[in-house]
Amino acid sequence: MNREAFGEFLRGRKLTESEIEKSFAIVENYETFLQIGDQHKTLKSSTREDVQAYSATMIKQGLNSYENYVALARYGLFIENNELYVGVFELLDGAEALDNLYKKVGETLGEAKRDKIFEGIELSPLGSPNTEKPIVMSAAMERLENQVDAETCKKILGSGLRDLEYAWYQEEKRKFIECGNIDEYLIKKGDDFIAQLEEIKAENKLFFNQEITDEVISFVNRVPEIGQGVRKGNILYEVKIPHMAIEYLAETDEDKKRYYYCHCPWVKESLKTGEVSISPAFCNCSAAFHKKPWEVIFDQPLEAEILESVLQGDMWCKIAIHLPVQIVE
Repeated sequence: MNREAFGEFLRGRKLTESEIEKSFAIVENYETFLQIGDQHKTLKSSTREDVQAYSATMIKQGLNSYENYVALARYGLFIENNELYVGVFELLDGAEALDNLYKKVGETLGEAKRDKIFEGIELSPLGSPNTEKPIVMSAAMERLENQVDAETCKKILGSGLRDLEYAWYQEEKRKFIECGNIDEYLIKKGDDFIAQLEEIKAENKLFFNQEITDEVISFVNRVPEIGQGVRKGNILYEVKIPHMAIEYLAETDEDKKRYYYCHCPWVKESLKTGEVSISPAFCNCSAAFHKKPWEVIFDQPLEAEILESVLQGDMWCKIAIHLPVQIVE
Protein backbone atom coordinates (compact mmCIF):
# COMPACT_ATOMS: atom_id res chain seq x y z
CA MET A 1 0.00 0.00 0.00
CA ASN A 2 1.22 3.47 -0.86
CA ARG A 3 0.71 5.07 2.57
CA GLU A 4 1.98 8.52 1.62
CA ALA A 5 -0.16 8.99 -1.48
CA PHE A 6 -3.23 7.40 0.11
CA GLY A 7 -2.77 9.64 3.14
CA GLU A 8 -2.86 12.71 0.92
CA PHE A 9 -5.93 11.33 -0.80
CA LEU A 10 -7.68 10.99 2.57
CA ARG A 11 -6.57 14.42 3.77
CA GLY A 12 -8.26 15.80 0.68
CA ARG A 13 -11.45 14.31 2.11
CA LYS A 14 -10.90 16.09 5.42
CA LEU A 15 -10.08 12.99 7.47
CA THR A 16 -8.18 13.45 10.72
CA GLU A 17 -4.74 11.88 11.24
CA SER A 18 -6.33 9.36 13.60
CA GLU A 19 -8.90 8.38 10.97
CA ILE A 20 -6.15 8.11 8.36
CA GLU A 21 -4.12 5.75 10.54
CA LYS A 22 -7.18 3.56 11.07
CA SER A 23 -7.72 3.51 7.30
CA PHE A 24 -4.11 2.43 6.79
CA ALA A 25 -4.56 -0.39 9.30
CA ILE A 26 -7.62 -1.96 7.66
CA VAL A 27 -6.21 -1.69 4.13
CA GLU A 28 -2.94 -3.30 5.25
CA ASN A 29 -4.95 -6.01 7.01
CA TYR A 30 -6.81 -6.69 3.75
CA GLU A 31 -3.51 -6.74 1.85
CA THR A 32 -2.16 -9.36 4.26
CA PHE A 33 -5.36 -11.40 3.82
CA LEU A 34 -4.88 -11.38 0.04
CA GLN A 35 -1.26 -12.49 0.29
CA ILE A 36 -2.10 -15.37 2.61
CA GLY A 37 -4.87 -16.58 0.34
CA ASP A 38 -3.00 -16.12 -2.93
CA GLN A 39 0.61 -15.01 -3.12
CA HIS A 40 -0.03 -13.44 -6.52
CA LYS A 41 -3.07 -11.42 -5.41
CA THR A 42 -2.62 -7.68 -4.81
CA LEU A 43 -4.84 -4.80 -3.79
CA LYS A 44 -4.90 -3.67 -7.40
CA SER A 45 -6.01 -7.08 -8.66
CA SER A 46 -8.44 -7.92 -5.86
CA THR A 47 -12.01 -8.71 -6.88
CA ARG A 48 -15.53 -8.54 -5.46
CA GLU A 49 -15.17 -12.17 -4.43
CA ASP A 50 -12.02 -11.29 -2.47
CA VAL A 51 -13.91 -8.49 -0.71
CA GLN A 52 -16.73 -10.86 0.22
CA ALA A 53 -14.27 -13.43 1.57
CA TYR A 54 -12.43 -10.79 3.57
CA SER A 55 -15.71 -9.43 4.90
CA ALA A 56 -16.40 -12.81 6.50
CA THR A 57 -13.03 -12.50 8.25
CA MET A 58 -13.85 -8.94 9.33
CA ILE A 59 -17.08 -10.15 10.93
CA LYS A 60 -15.29 -12.95 12.79
CA GLN A 61 -12.60 -10.57 14.04
CA GLY A 62 -15.00 -7.79 14.99
CA LEU A 63 -13.54 -5.47 12.35
CA ASN A 64 -16.82 -5.04 10.44
CA SER A 65 -17.36 -1.39 11.30
CA TYR A 66 -18.87 1.02 8.79
CA GLU A 67 -15.68 3.10 8.92
CA ASN A 68 -13.50 0.12 8.00
CA TYR A 69 -15.63 -0.74 4.99
CA VAL A 70 -15.59 2.88 3.84
CA ALA A 71 -11.78 2.92 4.16
CA LEU A 72 -11.56 -0.10 1.86
CA ALA A 73 -13.96 1.51 -0.63
CA ARG A 74 -11.88 4.69 -0.62
CA TYR A 75 -8.75 2.72 -1.33
CA GLY A 76 -10.55 1.11 -4.26
CA LEU A 77 -11.29 4.57 -5.61
CA PHE A 78 -7.73 5.70 -4.92
CA ILE A 79 -6.12 2.90 -6.94
CA GLU A 80 -8.96 2.88 -9.49
CA ASN A 81 -9.94 -0.70 -8.74
CA ASN A 82 -13.68 -0.70 -9.42
CA GLU A 83 -13.99 -4.34 -8.37
CA LEU A 84 -12.74 -3.48 -4.89
CA TYR A 85 -14.89 -0.35 -4.65
CA VAL A 86 -18.10 -1.97 -5.91
CA GLY A 87 -17.52 -5.06 -3.80
CA VAL A 88 -17.51 -2.92 -0.67
CA PHE A 89 -20.31 -0.65 -1.87
CA GLU A 90 -22.63 -3.60 -2.42
CA LEU A 91 -22.07 -4.82 1.15
CA LEU A 92 -22.91 -1.40 2.60
CA ASP A 93 -25.80 -0.37 0.36
CA GLY A 94 -29.05 -0.70 2.30
CA ALA A 95 -27.36 -2.79 4.99
CA GLU A 96 -29.36 -1.03 7.72
CA ALA A 97 -32.78 -2.13 6.41
CA LEU A 98 -33.32 -5.21 8.59
CA ASP A 99 -32.15 -3.48 11.77
CA ASN A 100 -34.49 -0.59 11.02
CA LEU A 101 -37.37 -2.96 10.32
CA TYR A 102 -36.77 -4.57 13.72
CA LYS A 103 -36.72 -1.14 15.36
CA LYS A 104 -39.86 0.17 13.61
CA VAL A 105 -41.86 -2.99 14.24
CA GLY A 106 -41.09 -2.52 17.94
CA GLU A 107 -42.06 1.15 17.86
CA THR A 108 -45.32 0.44 16.03
CA LEU A 109 -46.46 -2.87 17.51
CA GLY A 110 -44.64 -3.01 20.82
CA GLU A 111 -41.64 -5.05 21.92
CA ALA A 112 -43.61 -8.20 22.75
CA LYS A 113 -45.08 -8.49 19.26
CA ARG A 114 -41.76 -7.52 17.71
CA ASP A 115 -40.01 -10.30 19.61
CA LYS A 116 -42.62 -12.79 18.45
CA ILE A 117 -42.18 -11.76 14.83
CA PHE A 118 -38.38 -11.89 14.99
CA GLU A 119 -38.11 -14.99 17.16
CA GLY A 120 -35.33 -17.17 15.75
CA ILE A 121 -34.42 -14.54 13.12
CA GLU A 122 -30.86 -13.30 13.58
CA LEU A 123 -30.20 -9.72 12.52
CA SER A 124 -27.53 -9.83 9.83
CA PRO A 125 -24.20 -8.30 10.91
CA LEU A 126 -22.75 -5.51 8.79
CA GLY A 127 -20.85 -7.01 5.88
CA SER A 128 -23.07 -10.07 5.49
CA PRO A 129 -23.13 -11.39 1.91
CA ASN A 130 -26.07 -10.26 -0.18
CA THR A 131 -26.80 -13.87 -1.10
CA GLU A 132 -27.95 -14.46 2.50
CA LYS A 133 -30.07 -11.33 2.93
CA PRO A 134 -33.20 -12.42 0.99
CA ILE A 135 -33.47 -15.54 3.14
CA VAL A 136 -33.62 -13.46 6.32
CA MET A 137 -35.92 -10.79 4.89
CA SER A 138 -38.30 -13.38 3.42
CA ALA A 139 -38.80 -14.90 6.88
CA ALA A 140 -39.24 -11.49 8.53
CA MET A 141 -41.78 -10.33 5.95
CA GLU A 142 -43.80 -13.55 6.13
CA ARG A 143 -44.02 -13.25 9.92
CA LEU A 144 -44.91 -9.55 9.75
CA GLU A 145 -47.71 -10.04 7.21
CA ASN A 146 -49.11 -12.91 9.27
CA GLN A 147 -49.27 -10.69 12.36
CA VAL A 148 -50.64 -7.40 11.01
CA ASP A 149 -53.07 -6.17 8.38
CA ALA A 150 -51.89 -4.89 5.00
CA GLU A 151 -52.33 -1.23 5.93
CA THR A 152 -50.21 -1.54 9.06
CA CYS A 153 -47.54 -3.40 7.11
CA LYS A 154 -47.49 -0.66 4.49
CA LYS A 155 -47.28 1.99 7.22
CA ILE A 156 -44.21 0.36 8.78
CA LEU A 157 -42.37 -0.19 5.51
CA GLY A 158 -43.57 3.07 3.99
CA SER A 159 -41.94 5.02 6.80
CA GLY A 160 -38.63 3.96 5.25
CA LEU A 161 -35.95 1.49 6.27
CA ARG A 162 -32.97 3.48 5.01
CA ASP A 163 -30.96 6.00 7.01
CA LEU A 164 -31.57 9.13 4.93
CA GLU A 165 -30.43 12.49 6.26
CA TYR A 166 -32.25 15.72 5.51
CA ALA A 167 -28.91 17.42 4.77
CA TRP A 168 -28.42 15.23 1.70
CA TYR A 169 -31.36 16.88 -0.05
CA GLN A 170 -30.87 20.52 0.85
CA GLU A 171 -29.25 21.32 -2.49
CA GLU A 172 -32.32 20.00 -4.32
CA LYS A 173 -34.54 22.09 -2.08
CA ARG A 174 -32.48 25.15 -2.98
CA LYS A 175 -32.84 24.38 -6.70
CA PHE A 176 -36.60 23.95 -6.35
CA ILE A 177 -36.95 27.32 -4.62
CA GLU A 178 -34.85 29.01 -7.32
CA CYS A 179 -36.94 27.48 -10.11
CA GLY A 180 -40.16 28.95 -8.78
CA ASN A 181 -42.52 26.18 -9.87
CA ILE A 182 -42.51 22.42 -9.96
CA ASP A 183 -42.53 21.90 -13.73
CA GLU A 184 -39.51 24.14 -14.22
CA TYR A 185 -37.76 22.26 -11.44
CA LEU A 186 -38.55 18.88 -13.00
CA ILE A 187 -37.00 19.99 -16.28
CA LYS A 188 -33.88 21.19 -14.47
CA LYS A 189 -33.75 17.98 -12.43
CA GLY A 190 -33.82 15.91 -15.61
CA ASP A 191 -31.21 18.06 -17.35
CA ASP A 192 -28.93 17.89 -14.31
CA PHE A 193 -29.23 14.11 -14.15
CA ILE A 194 -28.30 13.68 -17.81
CA ALA A 195 -25.39 16.09 -17.34
CA GLN A 196 -24.23 14.07 -14.34
CA LEU A 197 -24.33 10.84 -16.34
CA GLU A 198 -22.48 12.48 -19.26
CA GLU A 199 -19.75 13.68 -16.90
CA ILE A 200 -19.41 10.26 -15.27
CA LYS A 201 -19.10 8.63 -18.69
CA ALA A 202 -16.54 11.18 -19.91
CA GLU A 203 -14.39 10.72 -16.79
CA ASN A 204 -14.75 6.92 -16.87
CA LYS A 205 -16.18 6.88 -13.36
CA LEU A 206 -19.02 4.89 -11.84
CA PHE A 207 -22.59 5.90 -11.11
CA PHE A 208 -22.72 4.28 -7.67
CA ASN A 209 -22.04 0.69 -8.72
CA GLN A 210 -22.22 0.84 -12.49
CA GLU A 211 -20.54 2.06 -15.64
CA ILE A 212 -22.42 4.58 -17.79
CA THR A 213 -22.48 4.26 -21.58
CA ASP A 214 -24.13 6.13 -24.44
CA GLU A 215 -26.80 3.42 -24.52
CA VAL A 216 -27.61 3.97 -20.84
CA ILE A 217 -27.84 7.74 -21.30
CA SER A 218 -30.06 7.29 -24.36
CA PHE A 219 -32.35 5.00 -22.35
CA VAL A 220 -32.63 7.53 -19.51
CA ASN A 221 -33.41 10.26 -22.06
CA ARG A 222 -36.24 8.14 -23.48
CA VAL A 223 -37.80 7.49 -20.07
CA PRO A 224 -38.40 10.86 -18.34
CA GLU A 225 -39.78 9.09 -15.27
CA ILE A 226 -36.19 8.09 -14.45
CA GLY A 227 -34.37 11.39 -14.52
CA GLN A 228 -37.03 13.88 -13.56
CA GLY A 229 -40.39 12.22 -13.06
CA VAL A 230 -43.64 12.84 -14.90
CA ARG A 231 -46.32 14.92 -13.16
CA LYS A 232 -50.03 14.41 -13.71
CA GLY A 233 -51.95 16.72 -11.46
CA ASN A 234 -50.52 16.38 -7.98
CA ILE A 235 -49.13 12.90 -8.60
CA LEU A 236 -45.52 12.48 -9.67
CA TYR A 237 -44.55 9.21 -11.34
CA GLU A 238 -40.96 8.05 -10.94
CA VAL A 239 -39.07 4.99 -12.19
CA LYS A 240 -35.72 3.77 -10.90
CA ILE A 241 -32.73 3.61 -13.21
CA PRO A 242 -31.74 -0.08 -13.53
CA HIS A 243 -29.20 -1.21 -10.97
CA MET A 244 -27.15 -2.82 -13.76
CA ALA A 245 -28.35 -0.81 -16.74
CA ILE A 246 -25.94 -2.14 -19.36
CA GLU A 247 -26.90 -5.74 -18.60
CA TYR A 248 -30.59 -4.82 -18.28
CA LEU A 249 -30.71 -3.23 -21.73
CA ALA A 250 -28.89 -6.14 -23.38
CA GLU A 251 -30.89 -8.93 -21.72
CA THR A 252 -33.93 -10.54 -23.35
CA ASP A 253 -34.78 -13.12 -20.68
CA GLU A 254 -37.41 -11.46 -18.48
CA ASP A 255 -36.35 -13.13 -15.23
CA LYS A 256 -32.73 -12.11 -15.71
CA LYS A 257 -33.85 -8.63 -16.74
CA ARG A 258 -35.71 -8.23 -13.44
CA TYR A 259 -32.58 -9.31 -11.59
CA TYR A 260 -30.47 -6.71 -13.40
CA TYR A 261 -33.06 -4.05 -12.68
CA CYS A 262 -33.47 -4.52 -8.92
CA HIS A 263 -31.42 -2.32 -6.55
CA CYS A 264 -32.35 -3.90 -3.25
CA PRO A 265 -29.78 -6.28 -1.70
CA TRP A 266 -32.57 -7.79 0.45
CA VAL A 267 -34.45 -8.80 -2.72
CA LYS A 268 -32.08 -8.97 -5.66
CA GLU A 269 -30.54 -12.40 -5.16
CA SER A 270 -33.97 -13.97 -4.65
CA LEU A 271 -34.77 -12.98 -8.24
CA LYS A 272 -31.65 -14.76 -9.43
CA THR A 273 -31.96 -18.01 -7.53
CA GLY A 274 -35.71 -18.33 -7.04
CA GLU A 275 -34.99 -20.22 -3.81
CA VAL A 276 -36.97 -17.78 -1.66
CA SER A 277 -39.74 -15.32 -2.40
CA ILE A 278 -40.21 -11.93 -0.81
CA SER A 279 -43.56 -10.22 -0.54
CA PRO A 280 -44.08 -7.30 -2.95
CA ALA A 281 -45.20 -5.33 0.13
CA PHE A 282 -41.53 -4.98 1.04
CA CYS A 283 -41.11 -2.56 -1.88
CA ASN A 284 -42.98 0.10 0.12
CA CYS A 285 -39.51 0.74 1.53
CA SER A 286 -38.48 1.78 -1.99
CA ALA A 287 -41.46 4.13 -2.22
CA ALA A 288 -40.27 5.76 1.01
CA PHE A 289 -36.81 6.22 -0.51
CA HIS A 290 -38.26 7.98 -3.55
CA LYS A 291 -40.53 10.32 -1.63
CA LYS A 292 -37.82 11.42 0.83
CA PRO A 293 -36.33 14.22 -1.32
CA TRP A 294 -39.80 15.62 -1.87
CA GLU A 295 -40.57 15.52 1.84
CA VAL A 296 -37.46 17.58 2.43
CA ILE A 297 -38.31 20.00 -0.38
CA PHE A 298 -41.85 20.57 0.90
CA ASP A 299 -40.99 20.09 4.59
CA GLN A 300 -43.90 17.74 5.21
CA PRO A 301 -44.68 14.00 5.12
CA LEU A 302 -46.05 12.67 1.83
CA GLU A 303 -47.80 9.54 0.63
CA ALA A 304 -46.25 7.25 -2.00
CA GLU A 305 -47.26 3.93 -3.47
CA ILE A 306 -45.78 1.21 -5.63
CA LEU A 307 -47.58 0.88 -8.97
CA GLU A 308 -45.24 -1.61 -10.62
CA SER A 309 -42.34 -3.65 -9.27
CA VAL A 310 -40.16 -6.58 -10.26
CA LEU A 311 -41.54 -8.51 -7.28
CA GLN A 312 -44.99 -8.18 -8.86
CA GLY A 313 -43.63 -9.52 -12.15
CA ASP A 314 -43.16 -6.14 -13.83
CA MET A 315 -40.04 -5.18 -15.76
CA TRP A 316 -39.28 -2.16 -13.60
CA CYS A 317 -40.35 -0.35 -10.43
CA LYS A 318 -42.72 2.58 -10.78
CA ILE A 319 -43.68 4.79 -7.84
CA ALA A 320 -46.49 7.36 -7.49
CA ILE A 321 -45.70 10.24 -5.14
CA HIS A 322 -48.59 12.40 -3.98
CA LEU A 323 -47.40 16.00 -3.96
CA PRO A 324 -49.10 18.76 -1.91
CA VAL A 325 -52.03 20.05 -3.93
CA GLN A 326 -51.45 23.64 -2.89
CA ILE A 327 -47.84 23.52 -4.08
CA VAL A 328 -48.78 22.15 -7.49
CA GLU A 329 -51.50 24.76 -7.93
